Amino acid sequence: MVHDQLRQLWGRRKLLQASIGSIAGIIGAAMLEGNASSQAEPPAGGHSAAHGADAHGNSLLVGTVDHEANGFDPLQLLVDWDYGKVSQLPSGQTLREYEILAFDREIMIAPGISFPAWTYNGRVPGPTLRCTEGDRIRIHFVNAGSHPHTLHFHGFHMAEMDGIPNVGPGEIAVGSTFTYEFDAEPFGCHLYHCHAVPLKRHIHKGLYGAFIIDPKEGRPPAREFVMVMNAFDTNFDNENEIYAVNTVGHEYAKRPIPLITDELVRLYLINITEFDPVNSMHLHATFFDYYDHGTTLEPTLRTVDTIMQCQAQRGILEFRYRWPGHYMFHAHQTEFVELGWMGMFNVVEADDFPAALNAVGLDASWDEKSLKGSTVGNA
Repeated sequence: MVHDQLRQLWGRRKLLQASIGSIAGIIGAAMLEGNASSQAEPPAGGHSAAHGADAHGNSLLVGTVDHEANGFDPLQLLVDWDYGKVSQLPSGQTLREYEILAFDREIMIAPGISFPAWTYNGRVPGPTLRCTEGDRIRIHFVNAGSHPHTLHFHGFHMAEMDGIPNVGPGEIAVGSTFTYEFDAEPFGCHLYHCHAVPLKRHIHKGLYGAFIIDPKEGRPPAREFVMVMNAFDTNFDNENEIYAVNTVGHEYAKRPIPLITDELVRLYLINITEFDPVNSMHLHATFFDYYDHGTTLEPTLRTVDTIMQCQAQRGILEFRYRWPGHYMFHAHQTEFVELGWMGMFNVVEADDFPAALNAVGLDASWDEKSLKGSTVGNA
């Protein structure tokens, strides 16, 4: 019985190559399958929070992750903007200072499955750094991990600030520090990651994060989220066993993201998946405008419902839902869906929004962060 469940959950994966710990976690998750749906609490409108499981034959990863023990909650990561410590330089230019600490930490990427991550500030992805085009950025980096690490930012900067081996400070040794500094440009949806060698190991272990530069004039008001598409090779065979957005597999299927009908949603989407050449995102029942890399104020694609990104590619999706209901979003590689990369939006009328927040453990502060994330404002 358990063997059949493992085959269903993990498809082509080579279980014989998995570590004993990984197999134990998978078996533990499979044994919980029988009572998963009974644990879900109904959100606003009387729908089950596990609606996505019902829609796909109870095919979700089974069980829950203790987000408090894990150190981060994927629903909070959607809106957890780090604006840095803000001050003014003598020239009048805005200075934003950030603190990033690299250290090793075991995290839960699915119920019963842990991963020995390398983290920025104890989380995967690392903090979402946000600023305005033209700000001076100063990042104080401390390497408290077990290997040399760096910070490499996508954007304009001098060579010594590029965070690559043998240029400028090169790799930052264990116990050492370095301060990266540059002006924030161009505006857009960007990222940062470790560029120490071997690069694929430092990325797939978790050393990456979103870097959003708002245009000086801002963007139209919207509900904003950041989603980092990632995956995890739990047995180190250069194939991924868990796929996710913001790290925890199927979390947004079990706890649907609340939205309001007809509101503009702006989604900062980044792909940092290792070992697979591309990842993708598909929205059900609506279409979106897409801004490739977020570096334009006019869409680079209009009225599409699926976008494909190679590793480190990113962009902005803007869309609306016309009618209330549960709407699925997921990668359009079906294996990724089965292994964790699928979620749901719970779209409700405005009067039902507080109840939808409460159903997944959110409150008004989350609502405010999602609506007022821009460093420029919503004018």
